Amino acid sequence: MSLRLKFAILGVFTLAAYSAAISREQSLPWLIAALFSASLLTGMLWPRWLIQRLAVSRVGPERALEGETVVFSVEVENRGWLPRFMVELVDRLPFVGAAENDPNNADKLLGSVSYVPAGGKRSFEVPLLCEKRGYYRLGPVGVASSFPLGLAETKKTTNDGVQTLTIYPKVFPILVMPLFGAPSQIHRGGYLLPEGAGAAEFSGLREYRRGDNPRHVHWPTSARLNELMVKEFEPLASACLCIALDLAKDANIGRGKQTSLEYAIRIAASVAGYACSQNMHSRVMGEGTAPLRIASGKGDYHYQTILDALAVIEADGKTPYAQLLTQIALDCVRGETVLLLLSEPPMRCEATLQALALLRAKGAYLFAVVFDRDSFFNVGSWVNPDAGGQPLNAGLLELGAHCVQVRRGDELTELFNS
Repeated sequence: MSLRLKFAILGVFTLAAYSAAISREQSLPWLIAALFSASLLTGMLWPRWLIQRLAVSRVGPERALEGETVVFSVEVENRGWLPRFMVELVDRLPFVGAAENDPNNADKLLGSVSYVPAGGKRSFEVPLLCEKRGYYRLGPVGVASSFPLGLAETKKTTNDGVQTLTIYPKVFPILVMPLFGAPSQIHRGGYLLPEGAGAAEFSGLREYRRGDNPRHVHWPTSARLNELMVKEFEPLASACLCIALDLAKDANIGRGKQTSLEYAIRIAASVAGYACSQNMHSRVMGEGTAPLRIASGKGDYHYQTILDALAVIEADGKTPYAQLLTQIALDCVRGETVLLLLSEPPMRCEATLQALALLRAKGAYLFAVVFDRDSFFNVGSWVNPDAGGQPLNAGLLELGAHCVQVRRGDELTELFNS
């Protein structure tokens, strides 16, 4: 029964009791009417008094992984002179229920405290599941009470407990990937040797020529022979990676966590983690409402930057995937591996294949993850408009791409390590 209905019923009984008492000269109807009036006033005023002088705080992590259970510590303090009874602690936690793409922004009950002594504190812990990646603003946290009669509920919130929670995409381990090498660019002129061990290997000495880098002069040998001698280096191949995300709205299919975008982000985060663990350079590109541009880099800090971006991006763009791939082709390094995440409608496949041909002409290698669009449609509630579409596999094989087919429900760890 709702609070308004309870209040209305008790109000009707109170009016009826006073009507009966007025028409009679007996004391019992007046006692009954007074009892109803006292109950009505108590139910309205007591909850307001209970939450006065109460302070509540909530402490929890600011970062978590998708699928991880985080624990929030909640504390309520009574700053009044009298004890408080039966108060509830409520909070706004939009990440709860986000897995179904329908987050509930209503207040959620964290727990209840039956007794808080004067000047005392009560605390407890609340475990919650991080259902879906994203950036969430939590709170405000507060206290509520409808004790003792449940006729009215009073709430008091505070911004002291407001904080943010970033949920990163869940990653899976990758043991090895078929990545090719990009030859290091070493010039004799004004360029220095590339940074990093293994970028080039010493191959011998030769006579100095006009335009050689003075830093490559081998002074002990030059002094012994009384002639300038410079060191020669043989470039080695070092793998580098470009992750191309399709953030077009119509390229994202499915619902909740079972969408092609969520699978693509998990794959992108896992591949980026593999590249950074192997000390490889990687970059991320995407065209959403806000362009995604993460410059080439390596190491833990670079990987954290990628995770921060992947945690919040959405498929809200209008740019075709072919246009993004063309931009990548303009500044790609010869021998760079481009990770393709293909889930776009079949009507755009021809333009995409043309852009991929340009990438191959520029000397890039292709690692293609092709999403089976049919498997991401929920049979019974959606109708697949792509039925009968031609897959990209034939064109990708002609371009020499390494292809991985992904269906809804696939175990990505086994798929990428088999």
